[in-house]
Amino acid sequence: MTVLLIKLRGVPDDEAEELRDLLTTNKIDHYETSAGNWGISMPAIWLNDSNQLQKAKLLIEEYQAERFARARDEYEQLKKEGKHRTILDEVKENPIRIVAYLAIIAVVIYFSTKPFIDVGK
Repeated sequence: MTVLLIKLRGVPDDEAEELRDLLTTNKIDHYETSAGNWGISMPAIWLNDSNQLQKAKLLIEEYQAERFARARDEYEQLKKEGKHRTILDEVKENPIRIVAYLAIIAVVIYFSTKPFIDVGK
């Protein structure tokens, strides 16, 4: 009987590809569903045999721990070299976008609070 292994919504393409390779390498029979044409279906990896679920989960846990350690090491290395991205870097690269986002936020806050402020008058 088929069983859901992992949902892929929000998973980066490189991580999904590595997960597929991991399952294939370890001879775990699986298939994948996509989000569909309108993106409303559930993208996921399913196992054809529910008996392989525990083995697959253990493999994925190990993989995710390794990926986390790799990402943390990469971040620490960039931080030591002074090349990690900060909010200030984003503002410097896209000042117009940041100002537009702040303006939209201000408009939303204004219209969200205006009725309550008018009630108090």
